[in-house]
Amino acid sequence: MNIGALTGANDGAMDDSPTCSAKGCRAPAQWVLAWNNPKLHTPERRKTWLACAEHREHLSQFLGVRGFLKDVVPFAEWESRSAADG
Repeated sequence: MNIGALTGANDGAMDDSPTCSAKGCRAPAQWVLAWNNPKLHTPERRKTWLACAEHREHLSQFLGVRGFLKDVVPFAEWESRSAADG
């Protein structure tokens, strides 16, 4: 996963701390929402959105009703998995 691609995505400013992917939100990321669009992506591919506690449910529902949501993982756990995968 490329967390750096999502960092500062809401305001164009580059920052070292990942923020929520919800429009206009600058809160720190607490959750990773892993998803894919089966019409565009292979089944094993995972795209990611980051979410703060406030927007986790809204973003999950947005992806869920489209059949895109695959997993919701605490950000710290996702980072640990990514580090272990190299």
